[in-house]
Amino acid sequence: MSEPRPGRPTAEEIERLLLGLPPRFTREQVAAKAGVPQELAERIWRALGFAQRADEAVAFTDADVDALRRVRGMLDRGLLDEQTVVRMARALGQTTARLAQWQAEIMIGTLLPQEPSEGDLARVLDTAQGLMPDFEHVLIHVWRAQLAAAGTRLLAMADVNDELVPTRVSMAVGFADLVSFTRRSRELDEKALADLVEGFESRASDVVASHGARLVKTLGDEVLFTAPTADQAAAIALELVETDELRIGLAYGPVVPLMGDVFGTTVNLAARLTAIARPGTVLVDSVLAEELEGFVLHKIRRRPARGLGVVQPYVLRRSSS
Repeated sequence: MSEPRPGRPTAEEIERLLLGLPPRFTREQVAAKAGVPQELAERIWRALGFAQRADEAVAFTDADVDALRRVRGMLDRGLLDEQTVVRMARALGQTTARLAQWQAEIMIGTLLPQEPSEGDLARVLDTAQGLMPDFEHVLIHVWRAQLAAAGTRLLAMADVNDELVPTRVSMAVGFADLVSFTRRSRELDEKALADLVEGFESRASDVVASHGARLVKTLGDEVLFTAPTADQAAAIALELVETDELRIGLAYGPVVPLMGDVFGTTVNLAARLTAIARPGTVLVDSVLAEELEGFVLHKIRRRPARGLGVVQPYVLRRSSS
């Protein structure tokens, strides 16, 4: 690894070190060299989340040419159509943008002192450059493993629904919500608030994964997860409320999986149950309650749920046995 450079790293220096190749082409040239229509190339860059460059800006590298050529190859062989390419690019761009931002925040927060000098900033960049090969290898491995897990889930759904890519599938949906987050956010300083949110999300992620379920998304003070069975969702919820000041709502029924998220009345019902749950409790709907085995359920009075009419909630508790 090279010696740390004096002074604050420039944007051009960061791009050169992390991308590994210098920019050589304008947006017209990169499309022409790859053999991809410029309009399609620009749709792909936008879907990936990159700002549109000026016509004369030399901003693209040989790696960009290679990426577009691979896209052209998939199109030429009829493996994907243009609409699918753009959708895949958008999925890739949105996911990797969040991943990159998150990892950069971790690196900077870990390596920089509270009052960093310009030399400290340069050392962070040197460290990131040294870690890039290992990060890249691990990223590809984890992506393949996650792709295998997603494919397995889709095949399991297809066995039940006789559809290769199901548009609706029945599963358990759960929302876990930090109690009094607004009040606590006013009382905590920025670091303490960040620690609270990261601790909550980390705990939820670990518990959900350990039970073979999927963390769909995090919303700061709330997480959304899905599980194939009601028993898995119940076990997750009860483990979470043991250690965190949470309230949780669970529902079971058909959902629409789309863009890595889930939608539908079942999702809305789980959210409404969370909103009416007391701190430290888990509320479940009547359908999920019927699916459960080995858990204690306490029927409470029916409640109105906004947009869903009147619902019958049950308080979920673990069996003493």
